[in-house]
Amino acid sequence: MDLANKKCVPCEGGTKPLTGEQIAEYFQVLTGWQVVKEKEIIKQYQCKDFAEALAFVNAIGAIAEVEGHHPDINLFSWSKVALTLSTHAIGGLSINDFILAAKIDTLKKEKFPAIT
Repeated sequence: MDLANKKCVPCEGGTKPLTGEQIAEYFQVLTGWQVVKEKEIIKQYQCKDFAEALAFVNAIGAIAEVEGHHPDINLFSWSKVALTLSTHAIGGLSINDFILAAKIDTLKKEKFPAIT
């Protein structure tokens, strides 16, 4: 399953959040993410300094804009980035959350390999 090459699509009214079984299937594709109460996925990154953390956040923001799906981003302690993905419109997780997470994993691997 190549989620990183899929495109986020807007959730329409009546879209149901993913079930535990669906979440488990998509979750296998991701690296280092955590599922929280089947409602969100989270991940934290350690950067070498503030400049790298900010560049990473800006690169994530650019992807989020293209996809029309936006994570909650926290840049704290000058070099840490924490991400939370959830589809607020449906009150849980959608395929979009896993697509965006996979794209972020690819971004980190290809352009920010030093980030842990």
